[in-house]
Amino acid sequence: MNRRNFLRNSALAVTLGVSAKSLSAEKALEEINSTANKIASRKSVFNMCGYAAQKTDTLRVGLVGIGTRGTGLLKLLLKIGGVEIAGVCDVRKEAVGAAQELILYAGRKRAEEFFGGKLSWEKLCASGDIDLIINATPWKWHAPICIAAMESGKHAAVEVPAAITLKECLDLVDTSERTKRHCVMLENCCYDFFEAATIQMAQDGLFGDLVSAEGAYIHEIVASYVKRSDRYDGALWRWEEQLAANGNLYPTHGLGPIAWAFGINRGDNFDLMTSMSSDDFSIKAYFDANHAKCPDLKAPYKVPCGNMNVSLIRTKLGRLITLFHDISSPRPYDRKHIISGTKGFAQKYPLPGRLAFSDKFLPQEQSDKFIEEHAPELLRKIGKAAKAAGGHGGMDYIMLWRLADCLRNGLPLDSEVYDAAAWSSLYPLSIASVAGGSNAVAIPDFSGGNWKLNKPVDLGLRGGGSTQAL
Repeated sequence: MNRRNFLRNSALAVTLGVSAKSLSAEKALEEINSTANKIASRKSVFNMCGYAAQKTDTLRVGLVGIGTRGTGLLKLLLKIGGVEIAGVCDVRKEAVGAAQELILYAGRKRAEEFFGGKLSWEKLCASGDIDLIINATPWKWHAPICIAAMESGKHAAVEVPAAITLKECLDLVDTSERTKRHCVMLENCCYDFFEAATIQMAQDGLFGDLVSAEGAYIHEIVASYVKRSDRYDGALWRWEEQLAANGNLYPTHGLGPIAWAFGINRGDNFDLMTSMSSDDFSIKAYFDANHAKCPDLKAPYKVPCGNMNVSLIRTKLGRLITLFHDISSPRPYDRKHIISGTKGFAQKYPLPGRLAFSDKFLPQEQSDKFIEEHAPELLRKIGKAAKAAGGHGGMDYIMLWRLADCLRNGLPLDSEVYDAAAWSSLYPLSIASVAGGSNAVAIPDFSGGNWKLNKPVDLGLRGGGSTQAL
């Protein structure tokens, strides 16, 4: 078998002779080897794309993880009509109490309380009075809680990434198809006003044939995490992840809107990825100088993760996606969001978002007019209320309102478990690629071949829109 065919046909195209540079990378290689063939040979038992669960007038929600992010989600859920917070769960009793105060202050009835370790979220998932579990816990609990929720007959919505191993990605897909319960990743950037408009523009053919795209998560949070460590939910789990692996450790914010525009899992699919990281030029030095402020973390002998990771993805239709990840360099926040086609071009960063249909950008007022004209029906319906409600400029609110409206009206969701698995799989696959000398790795098809038949994302109301914005 020649090299090209090996890279394309093997479930794991990694040079295993190259030793892993960290324990997590070694585990990633081992885990991918044992899982990739199972994904390649599996048969889909039910296609969740386009599946509409039974509608419910009142959506009863159980929230797991009431830290900074979970509290923000709770505040927005309390501004959506037809949503009842039926249960709140956290390892800390005081966090549950704080959530209860927010619920009562909003004039809602008291939620059932669960606090403590694994037993608490297992009880929440098993509760008979809940339709949807929203999971805002640290990453290692994302897949286990979602699986427990679906096994108990609940839908699951989880913060990003949905999983951190390839096996967890497979387990989420298998469980969702078998139970016919949704598992959706809460990728809020898909509902940003500019990103959503460019998704619609791509579907409307404004950019012609899509050729390439760029996405990023460039967000200087190393210093901020150390500075806020004395009050950060009693745990520095994000730091723990950063100090344990080398790859693109947060791919989905930049990737999600591009994946929808490209029709990933819906007419196109990921094929190959190669990932490369720089050395670390600042993270360990900063940590060594400041780790006394983080007593829960031990000073590492070395930091495996470099400052910048760049991952290049080729799709089945021959398009290219480039993803960047850097949380330590002193740079402005950047998701890039670049979409390039044979007829047009879109770019968001540096702000504001702009369009081009030649070698020069349109004047801003013309770009804004195109964006307004191609705003999806969803944004025209709820955009004003979302901006008033807040949450990253309103996109958090749009995401939660849309999820509630689809479930309440018995409509298919915008995203499903195949997106959650495929987008999240880039986390372990990038670790494996970096560890293998940046060789290409094959990205599995979690849809069981259904990507060839699935319809594109539809950001219209589709007969819904009845959910009230409070």
